[in-house]
Amino acid sequence: MNDRVYIFDTTLRDGEQSPGCSMNFEEKIRMARQLERLQVDVIEAGFPIASEGDFESVREIAKQVRGCTIAALSRATKIDIDRAWEALQHAAKPRIHTFIATSDIHLKYKLRKSREQVLDDAVKAVRYAKSLCDDVEFSCEDGSRSDIDYVCQIVEAVIASGATVVNIPDTVGYSIPDEYGKIIRTIIERVPNISKAIVSVHCHDDLGLAVANSLFGVLNGARQVECTINGIGERAGNASLEEFAMAVRTRHEKVGLSTKVNTEEIYKSSRLLTTLTGMHVQRNKAIVGENAFSHEAGIHQDGMLKNSITYEIMTPQTVGIKHSTLVLGKHSGRHALKQRYSELGYELTQEELDAVYKLFTKIADEKKEIFDDDLIAILQDEISSMKSLYTLENLQVTSGLNVVPTAMVGLKRNNETLQDSATGDGPVDAAYRAIERITGISGQLLDYSIKSVSWGHDAIGEVFVKIAIDGYVFNGRSASTDVITGSVKAYLNAINHAASARNRRQQSAEMREESAAV
Repeated sequence: MNDRVYIFDTTLRDGEQSPGCSMNFEEKIRMARQLERLQVDVIEAGFPIASEGDFESVREIAKQVRGCTIAALSRATKIDIDRAWEALQHAAKPRIHTFIATSDIHLKYKLRKSREQVLDDAVKAVRYAKSLCDDVEFSCEDGSRSDIDYVCQIVEAVIASGATVVNIPDTVGYSIPDEYGKIIRTIIERVPNISKAIVSVHCHDDLGLAVANSLFGVLNGARQVECTINGIGERAGNASLEEFAMAVRTRHEKVGLSTKVNTEEIYKSSRLLTTLTGMHVQRNKAIVGENAFSHEAGIHQDGMLKNSITYEIMTPQTVGIKHSTLVLGKHSGRHALKQRYSELGYELTQEELDAVYKLFTKIADEKKEIFDDDLIAILQDEISSMKSLYTLENLQVTSGLNVVPTAMVGLKRNNETLQDSATGDGPVDAAYRAIERITGISGQLLDYSIKSVSWGHDAIGEVFVKIAIDGYVFNGRSASTDVITGSVKAYLNAINHAASARNRRQQSAEMREESAAV
């Protein structure tokens, strides 16, 4: 049997049925083009009869996307099939996908039809679809809860009528892997004309088993998997494309199967879908979650720094992520902390590392994650204990209606007072520019906020600024009853951190040069 598994992506159809995941016309086109770059085999572009918008998007995708088979869903009725074909007729590789429920539960409560009537509807639908389109897929809705003898009867009949793909969905995510695999195996063994069609699986995640069921389906003979990006879909979602594709790739020696998915486009596809729908994946989501290639535990980080295969079964690059991340938190060890400081341009002595680590663990108990600017603050404020290079000696600002805001700033460095003035969009901006002129340090203001920390007309305001200098981010804080003075002191506080950081990096560079010369 061929080891190639075809990937049928239904993000734009079943995936979009997930509450909150609807996309407009332009967004669907954009997503379809990304799926083409991902190199899925089939894109189920929509359900044309459902709405005019669905029809238009399927028709446009059929016209624009030429590298994939474009499928459109229809119920087993002539009106649905006609509408699907109208939308698909300009596709390079069109497929009509028609379905009807086959479980006794659905026959009794939803369709209110007999097995004989459903069989007749299925055969007629496939035969009519085949008269319009060479590629016809038939799905037994709720196939996993259907009588296996009846499913085999229907599958044989629709293949005889022209179906090229037969799909056995686990529509409500009820199956467990061994059970579902047995269903697929039974169909392949008992249907005499099964070799004339591809057997497909379509699993939902109501029990969290969609990917596992899909794997058991292909291990038992199915050769098409229907799935979605990020696993979006009805209720708990569909089988996750990225999880299935990477399981097959990572465990190829065990599974013995392959897809043509360009896995390096997986992360881009995931991010694009998140952007278009606003539905974020959970941090610990396999393959594409924020934590998928992040490591915090000290033992794990130590192993990763020595060799990534100790704790990663795949490289982040294989799914389009640049590199793994060592997240600094309370479980991190000295090795990871030293490595991060080195990446920031600081070479610490063992004494300095020990001192920093004590402070780091204390702060990490209070914060979930430690960021680079936190590390710099710890180093500068607690270890270096460097005296501020600049202090505010005097400040005078002029501002008002029809007056150009001007600031004159005096800074003291060692025993020398340095003064300069500047204009700006306002008194604070003018003061910042004057400081930049004096210090020669220019930064990009990323954040500026004021918060009251007391009450009354003389309330103290805490000013917070965040500036980017030399590729690093520095925080500055100050508290004052005067907003302008507090703003200037906060900015100067950040400038002092930046100046100290420059000196520290220069010292580290000199240490490395001296070591290399020895």
